[in-house]
Amino acid sequence: MAFGNFYSASCLILLLLLSLSWRTSTALPVRTGLSGEKCADCSLLFKKLLLNITGLLKDRELFHRIDTDAAVVISQAETVLACAPTLTQNSTCMMQRNSTFSESECLGNIMKDLAYYSAVIQSYTNSDLRLPETEVPLLNSTLEIIQSLRKSCSLMPNGENNILEDVGAPKWENSSYENRQQMFKMMKGFQVRIITINRALGYISSGDHRK
Repeated sequence: MAFGNFYSASCLILLLLLSLSWRTSTALPVRTGLSGEKCADCSLLFKKLLLNITGLLKDRELFHRIDTDAAVVISQAETVLACAPTLTQNSTCMMQRNSTFSESECLGNIMKDLAYYSAVIQSYTNSDLRLPETEVPLLNSTLEIIQSLRKSCSLMPNGENNILEDVGAPKWENSSYENRQQMFKMMKGFQVRIITINRALGYISSGDHRK
C-alpha cells in the first residue's frame, strides 16, 4: 500500500514537472518579426522616404520636360499580396487573403522592393544624365534613406541583404529624355509601393495578425 502511494505521488510530481516544462517552453514564443518599437522606427523612415520620392517627382530639374501623366512601373515583388491582411469573415476587401498572414514573408518582399529600387536609382545615377551635378545629389539622398531602411528593418542578421542583390536593374541605354521618362514611371511606381508598405507596417504594428 505504501509502495502504491509512493508510486502515485511520483507520477503526480512527474506530471507536474512536465506541465511546468511545457508552459515554460510555450509561454514565450520566439519572435521572428519586428518589435513594436522597431516597427514604429521603420514606419517613420518609410514616411520620410515617401516624402522624399514625392518631392523628387515634382522636381523639374530631375524630370525636365517629362510627361507627368506617364504610366506607372512597379517592381515585380509580391508585396501587395504578401502584405495583405488576413481575410476576416465580414470583410469585402478584395485585397485581403484567405491564408494566414506571414510577417516574415511580408517584410521579405518589402526588402526585395528596396533592393530593386535601390539598384534602379544607383544604375540611373551612373547613366548619361542631363545635369549630373544636380541630379546625383538628389538621388543619393534617396539612396541613403533606402540604405538605412535595408539595415534597420531587415529580418536578416546585421541587415545582410546580399541574397537580394540580383534584382535585374534596367540598363539606361536610350536618350537622356527617354531615360528620364522611364525613371519617372519607376519613381511613380515606387511612390505607390511605399504607400502599400506604410499600410502593411501599420497592420504589423497593430498586432492584429497575431490575434
